[in-house]
Amino acid sequence: MDRELMNLHVGKTIRVDRGGPESRIGKLLAVFEDYFVLLTECDGVVYYKTNHVRSITESSKDAMKLGVKTPENIDYKTAENFHKLLESIRFQWVRINRSGGAESLEGVLSDSNKHYASLIVKDEVVRFSMKHIRNISYGLIVEKA
Repeated sequence: MDRELMNLHVGKTIRVDRGGPESRIGKLLAVFEDYFVLLTECDGVVYYKTNHVRSITESSKDAMKLGVKTPENIDYKTAENFHKLLESIRFQWVRINRSGGAESLEGVLSDSNKHYASLIVKDEVVRFSMKHIRNISYGLIVEKA
């Protein structure tokens, strides 16, 4: 998804992708080099890699409602690109690919580089290919309105 196009929607409620397990409705908080930040009702703050997003939808009649009130000074991680974002949340409990399917993984982010991210999951170290990470979130959830 184009960064310029995404910047036009900052502060608005959008739907990421039209459907499927990774589709979410949320408020677009910020756009960076290769990812954007979305505040969602169920998952809290989710960081989406832009190269995996096929579409975004904005309601022409403001029909998409977000069930959480955005705090005035919401604190979320920022970095110039996705790799640096992962470095900033190292040793945090994260969830990769929020869909809940076979490609979803939850654990402590122990390391990352431009090729893979390492998660500690129970008594295993799992290396997840960077090109297959669609989105990631870490412990930040906002109270419902």
